[in-house]
Amino acid sequence: MSASVLRFIACLMLLATAVPAMAGLKIVATTGMVGDVAAQIGGEHATVTTLCGEGVDPHLYTPRASDVRRIMAADLVLYNGLMLEGRMDEVFKRAAEQGKLVRPVAEVLKKEILLADPEHEGHPDPHVWMDVRAWMQVADGITKSMCEADPANCAAYQANAKVYKRKLDVLDNFVRNSLRSVPRNRRVLVTAHDAFSYFGRAYNIEVIGVQGISTESEAGLADVNGLVDILVEQKIPAVFVESSVSDKYVRALIEGAAARGHTVTVGGELFSDAMGKPGTREGTYMGMMAHNGETITKALGGIVPFVAGVNDHDATGH
Repeated sequence: MSASVLRFIACLMLLATAVPAMAGLKIVATTGMVGDVAAQIGGEHATVTTLCGEGVDPHLYTPRASDVRRIMAADLVLYNGLMLEGRMDEVFKRAAEQGKLVRPVAEVLKKEILLADPEHEGHPDPHVWMDVRAWMQVADGITKSMCEADPANCAAYQANAKVYKRKLDVLDNFVRNSLRSVPRNRRVLVTAHDAFSYFGRAYNIEVIGVQGISTESEAGLADVNGLVDILVEQKIPAVFVESSVSDKYVRALIEGAAARGHTVTVGGELFSDAMGKPGTREGTYMGMMAHNGETITKALGGIVPFVAGVNDHDATGH
């Protein structure tokens, strides 16, 4: 980060003014996935503001002056960590130096759970929410941070977390059972970028991303041609676009396969680095993961089981 940008951030920190007061524990979260867990656990005792909304790529997100004001007015700041929000690291560092409670929630996970980022030696893949069981452990860490920020309501947070984790357990089994029905030779998930490695490990499906783990990386012609070979040779019927990532590489795969006589369709839109629109099913963590499991299963020839509260399409996880 350049010296001029660092000076700009420092000035924002000094000039940051409080936003209007809100009732209860004031939490700022970077992504919808983190924010939704905090809202579930916080219930009536917390107000959660999310910085990266629907369709926003946290890999590329640069904080605005209004974000800095919200962070400085918060009681607790929660971010994914593991370099997901790389352009915001300096803001978090400065906020912590000024006494704010700032927590990278995914960094509570043990090293053996984390997958490596092949493009950045020493840095784990940050997309841990794609494994529901790993995200349940993150929920425990969020609960602990909320209790640290607001001890008076700790018992309520712990009770809410217990209820929410039971729902996540049902969700995990739903996704697992859905993917298990996909024929073994079709169990290949091709997406715009490599955000689904934890999903693949958890639910036993091979995952191939055109781009790398960070959307800042670029795919070359050789990468695209290599994936076309896989699609044609294994007769993969579908590839998937993502709500927060350009579909240009996915379209290139479809065109490349068509030129070789193999039809590949867009199996649907998946939610990877951002959730859906607020107020919709996909605008919750449970809803986005259920949607992803359903969409992948159907497109690859599996059968989606009905589970009340998960895929009855009235479920929002709340």
